[in-house]
Amino acid sequence: QVQLVESGGGLVQAGASLRLSCAASGLTFSSYVMGWFRQAPGKEREFVAGIRRSGGITHYTDSVKGRFTIARDNAKNTVYLQMNSLSPEDTAVYFCAARFAVSDTVRSGVDEYRYWGQGTQVTVSS
Repeated sequence: QVQLVESGGGLVQAGASLRLSCAASGLTFSSYVMGWFRQAPGKEREFVAGIRRSGGITHYTDSVKGRFTIARDNAKNTVYLQMNSLSPEDTAVYFCAARFAVSDTVRSGVDEYRYWGQGTQVTVSS
């Protein structure tokens, strides 16, 4: 049974930092491209960041470039999202997701990812 469990969300003020973690179990973690998505109230789920299996290549949506960093530790079956300079526009539920594909590429589409966590709430006050 595959499980992705996010943690690290919370309520912070604008300009603060948070680090989200996603612990994976029940799958060969190093075989999966990992992604972070977010969903704000009334909006569609959107891609935030992704990282290839080995961790060497990362991709970000434009709005978080330079502020967010995705990383993974294959020995710990965990993917992280370091979020700096948070703004109220970053308020959302954040989800981690796993993508299995023969090609080791990061995709931004929701339907490209097979497994999902339950999400963790990030709220940024102004």
